[in-house]
Amino acid sequence: MTRITKSLTALTLGGGLIGAVPASAQDENVMVVFDGSNSMWGQIDGTAKIEIARNVMDNLLGDWAETRNVGLMAYGHRRRGDCSDIEILVQPGADTRAGILDRIGAITPTGKTPLTSAIEQAATTLSYTDTPATVVLISDGLESCERDPCAVSQALEQAGIGFTAHVVGFGRSDADAGALSCIAENTGGQYLSAGNADELGAALSAVGTAVAAAPEPEPVPEPEPEPKYEVTLATPDTALAGSAFEVSWTGAVSSSDFITVVPAGSDEGTVEGHVRTRDNSGDTLRAPGEPGLYEVRYVLGKGRRTLASSPIELTEPEVTLTAPDTALAGSAFEVSWTGAVSSSDFITVVPAGTDEGTVEGHVRARENSGDTLRAPGEPGLYEVRYVLGQGRRTLASSPIEVTEPEVTLAAPDTALAGSAFEVSWTGAVSGSDYVTIVPVGSDDGARENHFRVRDDNENDLRAPGQTGLYEVRYVLEEGRRTLASQRIEVTEPEVTLAAPNEIRAGSAFPVTWTGTVSRSDYITIVPMGANAGARETHFRVRDDTENDLTAPTETGFYEIRYVLEEGRRTLAMQPIEVLAEDATLERGASLDAPETAAAGSTITVGWTVENESADQRITFARADQAIFTWVVAVKLDTPSPLEITLPEEPGSYELRVLDLVEQEVLVRQPIQID
Repeated sequence: MTRITKSLTALTLGGGLIGAVPASAQDENVMVVFDGSNSMWGQIDGTAKIEIARNVMDNLLGDWAETRNVGLMAYGHRRRGDCSDIEILVQPGADTRAGILDRIGAITPTGKTPLTSAIEQAATTLSYTDTPATVVLISDGLESCERDPCAVSQALEQAGIGFTAHVVGFGRSDADAGALSCIAENTGGQYLSAGNADELGAALSAVGTAVAAAPEPEPVPEPEPEPKYEVTLATPDTALAGSAFEVSWTGAVSSSDFITVVPAGSDEGTVEGHVRTRDNSGDTLRAPGEPGLYEVRYVLGKGRRTLASSPIELTEPEVTLTAPDTALAGSAFEVSWTGAVSSSDFITVVPAGTDEGTVEGHVRARENSGDTLRAPGEPGLYEVRYVLGQGRRTLASSPIEVTEPEVTLAAPDTALAGSAFEVSWTGAVSGSDYVTIVPVGSDDGARENHFRVRDDNENDLRAPGQTGLYEVRYVLEEGRRTLASQRIEVTEPEVTLAAPNEIRAGSAFPVTWTGTVSRSDYITIVPMGANAGARETHFRVRDDTENDLTAPTETGFYEIRYVLEEGRRTLAMQPIEVLAEDATLERGASLDAPETAAAGSTITVGWTVENESADQRITFARADQAIFTWVVAVKLDTPSPLEITLPEEPGSYELRVLDLVEQEVLVRQPIQID
């Protein structure tokens, strides 16, 4: 296919090929793209292709160049291996023949062959999408920068206004012709092949002649008549501003068409509040918020053309509003209204004189005629307003004065750190207000340990875990403002803790304590030096004063700690050593007995006791029995040693010396019965 009706936009000279193309019309621009790639040093009949191209370049720039804007582009002429080496040497303009020939004479072939990108950049430089443009490509090489010239040329043809590319293949084999000729074929240009200097000159002349020829004007197609649609539209004659009203239609064209309501006389294609036709024949439309004359229009989605319209007058709603003259700051008060327009309208309370459309604390009108509104937290003069949801316009208002509540608060002067103490109050404003305890001088609205006042007038508050001066505050939830406060000193609890100094790994042992602060405090055993608040094996103190704790399975030095739940602070501590599971535990006494014996046998047990009391006993118990329970018990009112008959059941047992008066374990020794 040959098309020579477009302007010459670009000439590409590659690998020894030179091309010249004149514009086909005086309003066309021309770009000559010259190949400066390294392959242009190749020779034909003993002469470098670059020299052949320079010598015949004048054949390209004929008389047509005097009436066109002509430019020069080169590629591969500055850097090796660089696919971005593309440069405009002469900007398209009038009377550029001498400048083009001069710059071509100075080109030194150097690099690669990015001919696809060169054609693309030439077309862009010439604004090919706005004006006719022609590209002439003369190349001795193929694309070497991994782009598809066929695909790019097709895209340029589709996007351009009269875009043409002519291609001259210089010194190429017939096998390579397809890779270059597709550029011309896709754009309606010519492809010519030249094997020597004479053929190259002839090819350039032929292309110049083709480009210089004036195109035949293409006939202007008759505009297609616009399709005729039969659309009808039905609406009420009037509606309240901001209200929803019914609209129906027939003859819908597309589900993406609009039904819209706009001011009467609005420009064609205007779409404001609207619904889509979808597959319906009717829907509900929301009226604008301002009264006046409007039009409901059926607007075609494609082209935004009005196919039907109906006038509608929007009238002012008649809304009344009733609210009390005064209310306490942060309190809930009743408000009622008549003439509601939409369920999405607002009833709001704002400072007197606030800008139109402002909405702060509010309720929606919904289907109601009354509701409860929350007063702001700061006293002052306010307005209750009925605000139209559509356009945020005030339809009715009522003044209200917000006054300061009278709240009192009572709490003790002191409390133990982490303890619960009683607080009472009067004059509660809202159930969501809260009572909190914070350090003295904390910012207004600060909240730490707290409770909501709800419908109560007293409750327990938890003191912080750290001692110091604090404030108990009654805080209004609305605005987080303190209405009453009392200072309280949080003091250090006096807690004691008692446990054995030594225990066996994995065994249970008794712990006693005094001075419980909170039932949720806990007693734990942790490695000596563990971080404050560390918790491993533990129990909650609840309402007890003693309990058993289980020793870790690893031997070493540990600490028994009483930890205040509030703040995880240690109030009492005792060191304890965890011994091996089979270790003898001595505390003011000793035992002399075998470590193993046969079931049912009789063993001899000797003992010593440092401090005697009224009731001390040697007991024989299972290893897992509680300390003050046993299988056999013998009072120490006989001289040492004594004989004990062992049970018939094999297992792990323990000999113990107990002081029942002092409730102490003086010594424990394991014994294995086989």
